[in-house]
Amino acid sequence: MTVEGSGLAKEARLYEKSLKAPRPQYPFPDLVNPFSEALFLEYCQWIDEDYHFETQSVQDRHKRHRLCDIASRAFPWMTIEQLRPIARFTLLLAIIGDFMDTSSQEEIEAATQTVSALFTGLEDVEPPPSFYRQMYLIRQEAITCGMPAHMYEEFISSILDLITGYGEEKEHIAKSTPPSMEVYRDIRRQTSGGICYARYMCMQKNYCDLPDSVLHHPTILRTHNLLGTLIGYHSDFISLPKELARGGDVMNLVTVVQNESQLSLEEARARALEIHNESLDELIRLQNTLPDFGEWQNIAREYADDMGVLVQGIYSWHIQSSSRYVAGAHAEPEHLADGQVD
Repeated sequence: MTVEGSGLAKEARLYEKSLKAPRPQYPFPDLVNPFSEALFLEYCQWIDEDYHFETQSVQDRHKRHRLCDIASRAFPWMTIEQLRPIARFTLLLAIIGDFMDTSSQEEIEAATQTVSALFTGLEDVEPPPSFYRQMYLIRQEAITCGMPAHMYEEFISSILDLITGYGEEKEHIAKSTPPSMEVYRDIRRQTSGGICYARYMCMQKNYCDLPDSVLHHPTILRTHNLLGTLIGYHSDFISLPKELARGGDVMNLVTVVQNESQLSLEEARARALEIHNESLDELIRLQNTLPDFGEWQNIAREYADDMGVLVQGIYSWHIQSSSRYVAGAHAEPEHLADGQVD
């Protein structure tokens, strides 16, 4: 096969074409945490110490992808102590996604049980250097930096929901048939990681002080769901060339719209952007029309505004500081082919 006819060349052409196509835009501040470079150095150390089950090539790719920058951009006001747990989770999220690509349902269920035991403290002995030690450290560091127990439980619950969603995605990918838009939206909201990030945002500034009457209000919970939706949508726009080149990944907004409405790729992309913008408009409307939270009104308004910073930050990583979404950059999970991550 010639280079021009290879999958890599096709992927490169698709990425080049995608740069010229309309894509999401956000009206929110684009900020970077001042601890981003210090966090990156630690991130590289985590990979060196605990990701030895990966090939050197995959480790190097994860370093180039700078997944820790997602946390640095999403939470520009956090201390480095507060950033560590969510940055560790972000790297794990990429690895878990690769793991799901190649694992059986039985292997996924076994891994989920281990994850749950480590995150909840049921297993409280520090594992040796491994994928699972990173999970253990997330819990330890979240407790150390003062995350309230009930907020930590909600954060962990959102991670376990994400893993469940990955299993549901896998079922549709195995069939090579896109789900309905309704099913896709429910799954993608969970698997984007956006709700996990929204749950962790209580650690920024003084948001831990907000009572449940604010954080559990239907309007605030709706903003969390919209974050999960928007992050899933804009990730799909960015990753579409990779998924079209590889084939088989049907859990993409554009692919779902194209299949459901029988549109051309260009028409489906345009309609998908309209769907994205409908959710964005709703988020902005909710930010601007918060309920009366009494003495908590000012901090609740700032919290809602920072939801916009969060979604902007994650999108900026995708389009500015990541080398993950270029031709040939995907870290193929050959290291996970037997389901072993430790």
